[in-house]
Amino acid sequence: MEKVRDRIIEAYDSMTTVERGVADFFLKNEDLMDFSSRNISGLLYISEPTLSRFAQKCGYDGYRKFIYDYEKEIAEAIRERNISELSRRVKGTYERLLNEEFQQLEEEKVKKVSEMLGKAEKVYVCGRGSSGFAAWEFYLRFMRLGLEVQALTDPQVISMIAAVSGPETLVIGISLSGHTEEILEALTTAKSRNASAVLITSDRDTAMKSVCDEVLLVAGDRNMDTGAEISPQFPILMLMDVLYMYYLKNDTKEKTRRLNETLKALHEHRKPEEGERGNGQDE
Repeated sequence: MEKVRDRIIEAYDSMTTVERGVADFFLKNEDLMDFSSRNISGLLYISEPTLSRFAQKCGYDGYRKFIYDYEKEIAEAIRERNISELSRRVKGTYERLLNEEFQQLEEEKVKKVSEMLGKAEKVYVCGRGSSGFAAWEFYLRFMRLGLEVQALTDPQVISMIAAVSGPETLVIGISLSGHTEEILEALTTAKSRNASAVLITSDRDTAMKSVCDEVLLVAGDRNMDTGAEISPQFPILMLMDVLYMYYLKNDTKEKTRRLNETLKALHEHRKPEEGERGNGQDE
């Protein structure tokens, strides 16, 4: 949606001298106030119809609709000013990574990997460090849909599983940097045993493109894998959400049924035993 200030600037040259005075007021203002036509006309020594004509020059039906959008824009600007510099920097990083993630998202590849998930008899998701946490999140999300999946974070276990994998197996390696040796070796070993292999990484130039069935790229930042400013899992989890939706879309009814069953089991597990009910004691 086009910003109100941009609309004012675009229409500025077509305005009369009086209307430009109104435009200057709204462009320079940075505070919330009583923006009623009565108050503003008195403040600027102009007539209320002048405000209506000004709003129409900006592309609005009338002053009321103009001021509705203008107030929202000012309120947002005030909120931005009130965010500390450190918070603003983190917010900016998240926004940039979010935009980058969806700009480079290759949905055909995501769709193909979702189909690979559906065909595999066993899925192993491997990661080390922060990528290992993402692997566990993958397991928790997809297991609830009935997928036979395991998260592997121990380097020895990752190597052993890759060595005994076969055509019915899908091995997914997560390495944000693209240089985690255990993950790259596991994917190479899995492919040598005719298993399917997928790498999730931010390394656009990874040599694993010639090894893996698919490489899914995620947004990355310099030294982001250290977690110095924001969680390095963030771009991985965004990609995972898209992959989850594609996987769910394929046979939605059955997967939703399985999801409801797992949620019901969790709910039942949390219920207190009969002997614990009504005893007035906290856990």
